[in-house]
Amino acid sequence: MTEQHSSLGVAIVGFGTVGRSVAKIVCASDRSSLRLTHICNRRIDSKRTEADWVPSDVVWTDDIDAVLSSDTDVVVELIGGIDPATDWIRRSLRAGKSVVTANKQAIAHHGPELISVSVEQKVHLYFEAAVAGGIPIIHGVREGLAGDSLTRVLGILNGTCNYILTRMEADKVTFSEALREAKVLGYAEADPTADVDGLDAQAKIAILSAVALGRQINVGDIPLQTIRTIESVDFLYAERLGYTIRQVARADADSSVGDGVRASVHPTLVPRSSALARVVGGRNVVVVEGTFGGESVFSGSGAGGDPTGVAVVSDLEAIARGAGDIQSYRGIRRAAVIRDFVAPHYLRFVVTDRPGIIAALADVFSAHGVNIDAVLQEPGWSKTELPFVVTLEACESSTVERILQESSALDFNVRPPLWMPVLVLGERRQ
Repeated sequence: MTEQHSSLGVAIVGFGTVGRSVAKIVCASDRSSLRLTHICNRRIDSKRTEADWVPSDVVWTDDIDAVLSSDTDVVVELIGGIDPATDWIRRSLRAGKSVVTANKQAIAHHGPELISVSVEQKVHLYFEAAVAGGIPIIHGVREGLAGDSLTRVLGILNGTCNYILTRMEADKVTFSEALREAKVLGYAEADPTADVDGLDAQAKIAILSAVALGRQINVGDIPLQTIRTIESVDFLYAERLGYTIRQVARADADSSVGDGVRASVHPTLVPRSSALARVVGGRNVVVVEGTFGGESVFSGSGAGGDPTGVAVVSDLEAIARGAGDIQSYRGIRRAAVIRDFVAPHYLRFVVTDRPGIIAALADVFSAHGVNIDAVLQEPGWSKTELPFVVTLEACESSTVERILQESSALDFNVRPPLWMPVLVLGERRQ
């Protein structure tokens, strides 16, 4: 691994919100272990003008080759996305430079390969900032829980979704209104697809499956469900049931299916007493379960320049101290994603009211061997657009998908039914 330096040369590639935060922390006058050498970004003239606090000896460039051919020690990759970031990480490692990255997509899709290159070149690849922003979940799992046999990891891994859902819950605003606020406050990108449709959390849970469970899964195989279809009425019904709604990403190691991992990213009803329900705004929470140690909960700021910058600089400080390769993917094995799971389920229908609707749905449920747990209908809604909820006793998710396909075809539906699984505390999902 990289030799211990009295002052570690750091090149930042990508000078956006996180890059600026990293630079400010590294340039702090009392931080002698790190030395900023390069900033690589497009339109460097405007960036340099905006950052007149950067030391005058820092080299500004728009050419990655200028960084790779320099004598800097570590490349901090913050451009995001798979291309060209993955290639730049790979080239940096092959040039004998350690890499610190916040790039969840590059690590989720190419982590094992990049780790192999880092091992070959005897340099570091650290990615604490790629999952849950400022929460030290990678270090916590690999170091703090190394003595346990971990079996499950689940959590709220996307601050944008959590902000939107908790705003909808608190003030009964619509999804569109909450998303608009999130954009104004900087929680959401101009194109929020990766966040609200689950792609961001999908990549993060794939990384956690490898790091915590030792099982590498294909990112694209993890089933997703958007939060776009959730409405304020769903929070009303969830509250009546003793729950609230969060986007939950989870991975369960399941010995009953060999090395398979039951993984998913779904809006989920979570008990109001749970750690997941208590996390509001843009914060994240990760719950890790082990055979011997039980549950460990990690919570904190999941996004934003400064929290993510702290995670990046913490990795840099670990390299400066000559710390071991705690982020290694060594020892993991390939695993298939098991899409099916057993849980209670929440189904919300919006219908044109008429006699026989419940009976028609009951016939569909009965045909698939599924029992109704409860039927809830709040008064005061229009008969032409009437929302009501059916909760189902625990059954396989694949069965619910078939039920939804059949019940969606019934002519009383005004909109497609909404489905969410229900998280039950203290029980293993099968």
